[in-house]
Amino acid sequence: MDHERKTDGTILARASPRFERIPMEDMNDLSLLGPAGRDLVERMLNGDRRALARLMTLVESRPDDIYRIMAIVTSRSRGAHRLGITGPPGAGKSTLIDLLIHEWRARKRTVGAVAVDPSSPFSGGAVLGDRIRMQEHALDEGVFIRSLGSRGSYGGISRATMEIASLLDAFGMDQVVVETVGVGQTELDIIGLADTTAVVLVPEAGDTIQTLKAGLMEIGDVFVVNKADRDGADRMAVEVRAMLQMTAGRGGWEVPVIMTSAREGKGVTEFVDAVDAHREYCRDNPQREVFRRGYYKRWLTELILSELSRRIRRSAQDVGKDLFEMVGKGEKDPYSAAAAVLADPELLKKFLSLK
Repeated sequence: MDHERKTDGTILARASPRFERIPMEDMNDLSLLGPAGRDLVERMLNGDRRALARLMTLVESRPDDIYRIMAIVTSRSRGAHRLGITGPPGAGKSTLIDLLIHEWRARKRTVGAVAVDPSSPFSGGAVLGDRIRMQEHALDEGVFIRSLGSRGSYGGISRATMEIASLLDAFGMDQVVVETVGVGQTELDIIGLADTTAVVLVPEAGDTIQTLKAGLMEIGDVFVVNKADRDGADRMAVEVRAMLQMTAGRGGWEVPVIMTSAREGKGVTEFVDAVDAHREYCRDNPQREVFRRGYYKRWLTELILSELSRRIRRSAQDVGKDLFEMVGKGEKDPYSAAAAVLADPELLKKFLSLK
């Protein structure tokens, strides 16, 4: 039965989790949202920053009607350019983004920033220190910064990152920038989220080898050697350019290597110019659309798996309570228990709450 739940002081209509009852053609119909959800989305689309922040919180808390909300939000895309910034920890990504925001604002562009910090594997919490580094933009109505934890994602971004970027797009931001967690070799999910991917490196020993191992040479549309005031920066830039010449062609795009110093504020204008040039290049490159479609297919798979996982965790408190207790006590191994569930269609339906 449908019911209402108070979340952070707001009453939200909570629909039944049986998503098969929602006709596909009605998923992005704003009028079919509950009154509170419809009010939030309407206010966000009309430029209400509080409604935007509230919807971002809902994206992370995953209420049952989040699918309808995000279907509406994604259908209201306004074409924001998405820049993904990745690279090893300590490369100065957050400080560099702070300078990028200054440059974009000087060019009269509105900016939404999403900073993903590592989550604790024990508490699930995160430091979220990027908001502190960028706090001078807090009073700028043309800037919206959101920090969130990676929540165990091994690809450098959390599941909510794409959805928050979509919210910033629908809100009307000209530029959306996403800073990944800085996890190294697995930090490749950003290529599906971003229109342009910038790889930030520093001139310390070992970065070049790490870049090759991580596969970042293949995903970077723009390379940035940050902290260029340090010794070895010029050599690092030369090595990156040499390695780029050995990688596969980019369909006519010549990948730039930009020298920046976040501490001295140098190279930021050149960085933004390079991002703008890549944006223009993408408009005339059909291969980018083919790639994006492939990512949306993977995103669909992730959404389905996420929902099934949520249903299983919820039903485990009832349907699978005995089974989970047996596994927890060591009376049954997890593999045999999983095989038993998968081999019994009726039990599997109960786990997934399918009627």
